[in-house]
Amino acid sequence: MAILIDQIKLRQIEMPLVHFFQTSFGRTYARKIVLVEVISGGISGWGEVTAGENPFYNEEWTDSSWLILRDFVAPRVIGHEFASAAEVGERSAHIRGHLMARGGLEAACWDLEARQKHVPLWAAIGGGAHKEIACGVSIGIQDSVDQLLGKIDTEVRAGYRRIKIKIAPGWDVNVIREVRKRFPGILLMGDANSAYRLEDWPLLAALDEFDLMMIEQPLAHDEIIDHAELQARLKTPICLDECIRSAHQAEQAIRMQAGRIINIKLGRVGGFAEAKKVHDVALAHQIPVWCGGMLESGIGRAANIALSTLPNFVLPGDVSASKRYWKRDVITEPVEVSPNGLITVPEGPGFGFEVDHAFLDSITVRQETISKP
Repeated sequence: MAILIDQIKLRQIEMPLVHFFQTSFGRTYARKIVLVEVISGGISGWGEVTAGENPFYNEEWTDSSWLILRDFVAPRVIGHEFASAAEVGERSAHIRGHLMARGGLEAACWDLEARQKHVPLWAAIGGGAHKEIACGVSIGIQDSVDQLLGKIDTEVRAGYRRIKIKIAPGWDVNVIREVRKRFPGILLMGDANSAYRLEDWPLLAALDEFDLMMIEQPLAHDEIIDHAELQARLKTPICLDECIRSAHQAEQAIRMQAGRIINIKLGRVGGFAEAKKVHDVALAHQIPVWCGGMLESGIGRAANIALSTLPNFVLPGDVSASKRYWKRDVITEPVEVSPNGLITVPEGPGFGFEVDHAFLDSITVRQETISKP
């Protein structure tokens, strides 16, 4: 069934977080999220742009993604006939960067195609290897170590299977030492979000004693070569995040032994088509992958669940329960995690949840519709 989009609706929502989230980039209290709705023959598909409020994780932010979608991506997609959603990304491939903006629309087209075919999104992308998703949590930098330990205790009691804590210079070795004293047996990792330089390698090597699953993206967002040198000096596996934006970069990084694990984020690589290619490259080289999070609403969270059903997603990801972030989510039934740390993959068409339209309208701060000429 061909895809011919009649309308594209952009919507920006604002949602306060239940608790602030702090990384080496700064502290976030609320999310400004751009949602993309694509409409064909009266059927809607939904996608989420995972860019943050500021251009710190990468070059994108909420306002830039709105302009790129409205002025450059939507005009190239609307009214064009695609054999499948897999072709949508190529239509805007000549736009340099802006993968999160482009990926939000691409994900919406996959959701649309799945709804047209009356199949779950995970089936449309070729997933389904996992019927339940193992869940981890990401805990930001806190005001004190005691506050961090309390949050970890809460999440461990809730059943989460892996704890990720954000680290940065001054909030690293001593903090992780205290965490390990309190929780000697948990699966634990540190996420640096590019906060270190290669000359910091002795400090990062000091983390080897704590039996971490991985250190995520310790060096610069666009750095692969120095990661290879760093990995050779560490026992702890490096997980690559920001510097992997394509399957080609994943292949390069693996060839250089720049890391032993890859985090795949749907927006960071521009959507499902490229995410599947990154997954396949890693699988061919026996490099495990997991699904990272970007403080998504239920729409983006549901897309991450679908992505995580691909076979090489063998490590617990950042796909956690809606209530960890939102008092009320934009889907009528929130994403829930079982007491043993699992999410059951939905079987309904598309991303498998119903959009809460009334609530969505109440938190919308701007919207715009692009129609076929």
